Amino acid sequence: MKLGKVEFCHFLQLIALFLCFSGMSQAELSRSRSKPYFQSGRSRTKRSWVWNQFFVLEEYMGSDPLYVGKLHSDVDKGDGSIKYILSGEGASSIFIIDENTGDIHATKRLDREEQAYYTLRAQALDRLTNKPVEPESEFVIKIQDINDNEPKFLDGPYTAGVPEMSPVGTSVVQVTATDADDPTYGNSARVVYSILQGQPYFSVEPKTGVIKTALPNMDREAKDQYLLVIQAKDMVGQNGGLSGTTSVTVTLTDVNDNPPRFPRRSYQYNVPESLPVASVVARIKAADADIGANAEMEYKIVDGDGLGIFKISVDKDTQEGIITIQKELDFEAKTSYTLRIEAANKDADPRFLSLGPFSDTTTVKIIVEDVDEPPVFSSPLYPMEVSEATQVGNIIGTVAAHDPDSSNSPVRYSIDRNTDLERYFNIDANSGVITTAKSLDRETNAVHNITVLAMESQNPSQVGRGYVAITILDINDNAPEFAMDYETTVCENAQAGQVIQKISAVDKDEPSNGHQFYFSLTTDATNNHNFSLKDNKDNTASILTRRNGFRRQEQSVYYLPIFIVDSGSPSLSSTNTLTIRVCDCDADGIAQTCNAEAYVLPAGLSTGALIAILACVLTLLVLILLIVTMRRRKKEPLIFDEERDIRENIVRYDDEGGGEEDTEAFDMAALRNLNVIRDTKTRRDVTPEIQFLSRPTFKSIPDNVIFREFIWERLKEADVDPGAPPYDSLQTYAFEGNGSVAESLSSLESISSNSDQNYDYLSDWGPRFKRLADMYGTGQESLYS
Repeated sequence: MKLGKVEFCHFLQLIALFLCFSGMSQAELSRSRSKPYFQSGRSRTKRSWVWNQFFVLEEYMGSDPLYVGKLHSDVDKGDGSIKYILSGEGASSIFIIDENTGDIHATKRLDREEQAYYTLRAQALDRLTNKPVEPESEFVIKIQDINDNEPKFLDGPYTAGVPEMSPVGTSVVQVTATDADDPTYGNSARVVYSILQGQPYFSVEPKTGVIKTALPNMDREAKDQYLLVIQAKDMVGQNGGLSGTTSVTVTLTDVNDNPPRFPRRSYQYNVPESLPVASVVARIKAADADIGANAEMEYKIVDGDGLGIFKISVDKDTQEGIITIQKELDFEAKTSYTLRIEAANKDADPRFLSLGPFSDTTTVKIIVEDVDEPPVFSSPLYPMEVSEATQVGNIIGTVAAHDPDSSNSPVRYSIDRNTDLERYFNIDANSGVITTAKSLDRETNAVHNITVLAMESQNPSQVGRGYVAITILDINDNAPEFAMDYETTVCENAQAGQVIQKISAVDKDEPSNGHQFYFSLTTDATNNHNFSLKDNKDNTASILTRRNGFRRQEQSVYYLPIFIVDSGSPSLSSTNTLTIRVCDCDADGIAQTCNAEAYVLPAGLSTGALIAILACVLTLLVLILLIVTMRRRKKEPLIFDEERDIRENIVRYDDEGGGEEDTEAFDMAALRNLNVIRDTKTRRDVTPEIQFLSRPTFKSIPDNVIFREFIWERLKEADVDPGAPPYDSLQTYAFEGNGSVAESLSSLESISSNSDQNYDYLSDWGPRFKRLADMYGTGQESLYS
């Protein structure tokens, strides 16, 4: 029979009332059991009231304050002269006392899990004097626990793993629930565990909470994850107990309990015969239900006729077997191959070997497809030799290629000109015979590496390539010569028989037995009295002096012709000239100077003195040139003649003006007064060195003559003046003169002319033509009268 919430609350209230009455009876103990109590002074009195601990149930849900206990003193006669006070933890806030009766009540709901007990102090006072009639005593109110907290899984939810195929009873994980109720009082905190979800696969220990497997041979490949619900219930699992739940996710981890198996017993693949070596032919894979390391594979070819042609490896990422080509395929030689391939796990688990062999085999058939292949040369490289003396058109060698296909198409040959840019060789298109097209020179190029192309006649796109190495054989076609440009010197104080130079020779040819050179003087130089030659028989020769002492002032340079012959067949020779300079040497025989000009200097002057004299002469020349230049650039004060200064008088105006009558823009006095005598004035823009005489005065003569003579004089002055720099000087002559032959340059005729034209219409043109209208319109006679 279960109790409802209301019935359960009434039950708790009854228990609380029972405990309160028992507490009250304990508080109201007989005075005979109290010890005597002495007040101040010598008088001795008995302690009149004692009590034990009070107990109160937690979680009281009633509307009235909960009665806790009663305080009473024998001094209290019931006449109201004694009052009771309460102090300490929770006094006045949680616990109150009736100061007349001493009844203690709890005004708030108490929770043992928050605070298990309260320590308070009680005292009885005289109401009139407010003095204690009893000493202050301390007591404790303990909160009695009720089952008001359910078990909780503080670490939930849980995740765990267990290997698949584990035996029954294998531990998976332990769950733990805690209960906040008092473990020392009743069964409120005694928890038992049970499984609500996850059966029949797993079980849980009721007391410890350890979860274990309950079924054998749980297969990850069938189901890899389980969700369990675990319950923890207090009151030892009895009815009325509180419970809490948590979830546990259990994952089955993989073990190698599944052997690999090929999905098919045989495979077939077609590949072209032109597939390059190391190309992938096929990918096959054996299925394995396991994962991770338990599914890692090893493949190998165990049988078949393609053991040396193909190989198989494993792809670490996909665990596929990759079949590749090791050698070139040839449809004409073999059209198909059969391979037997085995797949096995790398690491087998001995516990599951009884399930069967952890390997499997399959058959792979590879069909080779025919393709149109380019011609193939009979040799990958054709070495050939030819003498550099061979004639143009001579045969060097022959190459051969054929069509490997069953059609056996004819082949045509050509030379890849990128490998024979100079076109030294030709090839017969049909026979493959290689001939020379130019003269060969071993010293220019000793080996020619050319590529020969072979094309099918029926399909020119199929081109095969063959490689030819033509070595040019040497002949003796280069004469020996000096190994270097020798700078030979001989000291003026050299002794007869002294070696002054050791020479050697080189030859561009390369005879098979090596070089052997022979040195001698030419016939003309054999009987010279200065130098001799000694052949050292080791491809070197020594130059020796024949006399004592040489003088630079007599001869500073000697030319010695030397004849060199090689050992070729036929032998070649050359004459090389050795230049020998006579030098002044120190005590160690080291040349100091080899210039013969040093002896033509005066005996009394050294080189340093000559340099000092030249420096002085150059300094004097520079000073003279500087003085002359400064004198030519010296200028006198400029003379300014306002009347005569008519140069560069350029006037710019945008209006038409008044023609000849408009002379306000410039001063024409200088040209109108040309009949006066002019003083000789120096031009202010130059510094003349020659002073000119005064020019003659001009007489009153016709204007055209005045102009001609004026301009002529200015031209002569500019031409003969040596001090005038060569620059352009703009001269402006604005004076037309009296009675100009050109007459008026105006587009309008003068008022003095006899013109029949009427200019009255100018008045209608507006204010901009008012002046013209006044000059040439009606009433012009009165204008100038």
